[in-house]
Amino acid sequence: MPQSSFNVSFIMFKTFRTLFLLACLNVSMLYAQEIEWPTKPIRIVYPYAAGGVGDAIFRVIGPALEAKLGQRFIVDNKTGADGKIGTLEVVNAKPDGYTLLMAPTANYSVNQHLFANLGYDPIALLEPISLIAEAPLIAVTSMSGPNSLKDFAQQASSNPKKFNYGSPGTGSPPQLAGALFSQLAGNSIEHIAYRGTPPMVMAMVGGDIQLAFGSWSAVGTQIKAGKIKALATTGSQRFEEILNVPTTKEAGYPDLTITNWWILSAPKNIDLKIIQKLYAELRVILNDTQIKSKLLDIGHASIGLDPKESAAFIRSESAKYKNLILKNSIKVD
Repeated sequence: MPQSSFNVSFIMFKTFRTLFLLACLNVSMLYAQEIEWPTKPIRIVYPYAAGGVGDAIFRVIGPALEAKLGQRFIVDNKTGADGKIGTLEVVNAKPDGYTLLMAPTANYSVNQHLFANLGYDPIALLEPISLIAEAPLIAVTSMSGPNSLKDFAQQASSNPKKFNYGSPGTGSPPQLAGALFSQLAGNSIEHIAYRGTPPMVMAMVGGDIQLAFGSWSAVGTQIKAGKIKALATTGSQRFEEILNVPTTKEAGYPDLTITNWWILSAPKNIDLKIIQKLYAELRVILNDTQIKSKLLDIGHASIGLDPKESAAFIRSESAKYKNLILKNSIKVD
């Protein structure tokens, strides 16, 4: 072999060997980066009181996450200002994957349109990991009330301002559902706000209000006991616990699709490898039959949207609620 050919071959061999070693090094570095997190417990900020729905949801999936990732997930209840205090704590937290937010519809897509000075933009300052679970609302009335949403709307239209709907508070998903239904029924139904879900349900049982929208965990016991009746569910499919009850779309109100959902998110600028690693585990967990069953027990369907899908969902829901809030002049001082 000529010397020049040998030199070229030798140089090419050294070049390929160097590239191969660099590739191996890069793979090793990527792998090392992937397994660096988590190395300590992860704090899950829940911006409401202990014992709420989101708290219950995370206690279903938390043990599975701990088993897969080898670290504790500690729920930290940071209450106050309609969830603003807890949400802000995560917005301002170091984006290292050790402080995450578990919050519902209001904190991602509603509050920025309700409060004049919320102080932060959740869409701009939070990085969604996954839409964990979703619950339809159930339109309920007294046992002597109308037998369908159409009948309710017709009676309300014929008797303006004599029918009302209750809610656990202004700006809550049940109140927004009631406002939208009133709008669709010709703005003929008055709103009565209560201090939470239990007094709203008791008011319905006692006949003080004619209509309410509540989650299965809120109204299911009273429906089963025959104290109130369900007219429709606001999800895209019939709710498994009451399959004889139509969806709002089936009942003639396709635009009345308001659900309460829960998303796990992180501060903006977090390393996306952490997001991807956490979502990969969540996807497996949320597809587990036992997890799905446990979530259904508290009235929620397991969802598991990926980070991009979750972000798009938040933006879509935000646009919907902004329009609804503006049209109905809903404000919270």
